[in-house]
Amino acid sequence: MKRELHPAVYIMASACNGTLYIGVTSNLIQRVWQHREGVVEGFTTQYHVKTLVWYEQHDTMESAITREKALKKWNRDWKLRLIEEVNPGWRDLWDEIVGAEQIHDPLVAHHDAPIARHDPPPARHNPPLSARQDSPSPARHSRVGGNPEQDEAITPRALDSRLRGNDGEAP
Repeated sequence: MKRELHPAVYIMASACNGTLYIGVTSNLIQRVWQHREGVVEGFTTQYHVKTLVWYEQHDTMESAITREKALKKWNRDWKLRLIEEVNPGWRDLWDEIVGAEQIHDPLVAHHDAPIARHDPPPARHNPPLSARQDSPSPARHSRVGGNPEQDEAITPRALDSRLRGNDGEAP
């Protein structure tokens, strides 16, 4: 039986305007639970990044991975603006993804669990203050895809191994 995927890109934070972590997964509830509980050693455990502050669902893992890679190239101000467009109070969205009344067992796959869908932000964002015309220097970004104001989509050069079912699992 093939596992049903629910691709999502998400941002976790240690606190309001704190340390940020951007990730991609095929099972948002399970992955956020792992971050919250510190099950997997790594960046989020080390920096106490446990609050889900933004997420975006995708139709395919490929589009989710492409979006994750683009977001990771954005500067911090753009990431903060993205979060604050849908979550100005930086509230934890955990209850939203599991349903406030639902009892959650992370070891059981929750394919029927309600997952709210955040509409993707508009293709064009207001430029950072440093990019406005009255500013002496243009906004800088390090690589292609690092600028949220680009109109064209970014196509990955090689498919990531996570396309097999995320987190290294085979479908």
